[in-house]
Amino acid sequence: MPIGVPIEFAGVTKRFGAVNAVNDLSFTVEPGRVTGFLGPNGAGKTTSLRMLLGLVKPTSGTATFGGVPYRKLPSPLTTVGAALEAASFHPGRTARNHLGVYAKAAGLDTARVDIVLEKVGLAEYGNRRVGGYSLGMRQRLGLAGTLLGDPGVLVLDEPINGLDPEGIKWIRTFLRELAAEGRTVLVSSHLLSEVQQSVDEVVIIARGQLVHRGPLSSLDNEKAPHVVADSPNREALASALGAAGLEYTIGRGGLLVAASDPAQVGSIAFAAGVEISALHRQKAGLEDSFLALVSNEAEGDAR
Repeated sequence: MPIGVPIEFAGVTKRFGAVNAVNDLSFTVEPGRVTGFLGPNGAGKTTSLRMLLGLVKPTSGTATFGGVPYRKLPSPLTTVGAALEAASFHPGRTARNHLGVYAKAAGLDTARVDIVLEKVGLAEYGNRRVGGYSLGMRQRLGLAGTLLGDPGVLVLDEPINGLDPEGIKWIRTFLRELAAEGRTVLVSSHLLSEVQQSVDEVVIIARGQLVHRGPLSSLDNEKAPHVVADSPNREALASALGAAGLEYTIGRGGLLVAASDPAQVGSIAFAAGVEISALHRQKAGLEDSFLALVSNEAEGDAR
């Protein structure tokens, strides 16, 4: 059974000339869980992952696996399986041949080829030429390549991008199975909706800076800035709120009031003698919370 180790970013900063692509990034990814590394395009996710894998040198800070930089791992391919971009395959080779060549070149046991083909659901297509594979099958083959060394850590950059609904459903289940085996799984995406049914934890960055980290449920706890209120006499309620200096809009479900505390709105209505039929804080969905976190940071030069 593979044993994952924590992924640790500690004060990681990367500058490209005058551009701060990543700025003082610190977080930890624990084994046995799927962690979503999220942010809009250009947020600095890929640069961060490239530093983690020793492909880009940080300006300052460290990114390690169990405290060890990738380049100093005694056996990197059996510790970390990574896919940072869409894998390319020779269209005339079979999946089994492709993986066999890769395994030999990396000094890995070629017996792993059939094992990983089975694991990603390609066993019966292993002798088919990759040129005839669908996008979803190519994605599975790319994942098979990351598993050849049976690593305890998986680092996957946008693995769901471009998949059809069936492919998305499969990879969500697959990621959870990998974490249940004790592996550390870090998955990047620019869309929360792509990974929210797969991840346990989220790390969100914008313009290279950390803006949120915690369990997925923590996004659902973000305070919404509005209160929904309604009354059999909406005009009277609107008048009372206006007199108290609160802004509002009228919708099908009542009045959407620019206030954070329903008690404040209730007190105003009570003082004005207005009956209340509905009063609650507007609850933002996960995607709304995600967009609110990155909306003020989404523009910039990070890459």
